[in-house]
Amino acid sequence: MALTRMVVEMGMGTDLQGSDYTKAAVRAVKDALWHNSLTIAPAFGIDKELMKIEVSIGVAKPDEVDIEQVKAVFPYGSATINVVEGGLDIPSDCGTKTTVVANAAATVFLDIVDTQHASEAS
Repeated sequence: MALTRMVVEMGMGTDLQGSDYTKAAVRAVKDALWHNSLTIAPAFGIDKELMKIEVSIGVAKPDEVDIEQVKAVFPYGSATINVVEGGLDIPSDCGTKTTVVANAAATVFLDIVDTQHASEAS
């Protein structure tokens, strides 16, 4: 069996006034995930809990993202979160608040049998 990339979803999230990088990151992940209903795991006869998900999130201050809160967004599967410098900070006119923009990419992997190689080995 081999991990095979099945789906890549992108999303964007913001925290308009609170300068909360975790909130923006969570919203970016939800934006990526909540626009679809993946039925690919059951189509292969694989339990959804066995999905492996690799998430990359870009924000201006990566150290301020609570990775455990981001992981809690996923209803099933096991997620690995990588936060990198990216996204965008937009200062308010008065200079006391910042709008935080986060970008996320969630890649879903399934451990599936390579049917081509399996038939060649027979």
